[in-house]
Amino acid sequence: MGNNKKRSLHLHGFLIAFSTFFIAILASFISQKILDNITSLILAFILLALIILLGVLFDIIGVAVTVASDRAFHAKAAKRVPGARQALGMIRNSHVVASFANDVVGDISGTLSGAIGAVIVLRLLTAQVTGPQVYAGTVMTAIVAALTVGGKAIGKSLAIERAEDIIFQVGKLLFWWERIFKVELFSNGKRR
Repeated sequence: MGNNKKRSLHLHGFLIAFSTFFIAILASFISQKILDNITSLILAFILLALIILLGVLFDIIGVAVTVASDRAFHAKAAKRVPGARQALGMIRNSHVVASFANDVVGDISGTLSGAIGAVIVLRLLTAQVTGPQVYAGTVMTAIVAALTVGGKAIGKSLAIERAEDIIFQVGKLLFWWERIFKVELFSNGKRR
């Protein structure tokens, strides 16, 4: 492996670690502030479910981008179909997209869901919900793990079967994101 490629891999790893650190701080801070203001256990469970769902969705995107073929998008991009150029950009940068989707968002979602599960257990225990309190943490861990792993297992099958459709839908979202915020996420190297 050449020195430039090694440097590129090290830089990529450093950037992922750096961005993960700050995204985790931000996500943890926001979810903690939301949890502090939620008095209902039902709303806390809904927040937990949303974070698990976010992790599953990004896992689907990460798998789909590594499986998708760019052949389906060349003609659409030539016809300037919204989202096709963005889909091509994601596929051409699949290692970055998959790393961000699976590692950064997926792992942060897993960590946050565990922390929120712990907060829910503490609230159940302080609310003096009847039952063996010693098992509450174990059961919550098992529920979070089952929902996360089960959701990702279903999602991976879906991502493999419908990779191009998923990436095209994400490409459409990125198209609108780029139009609204005037930020191009994946440059194709051509001037427009």
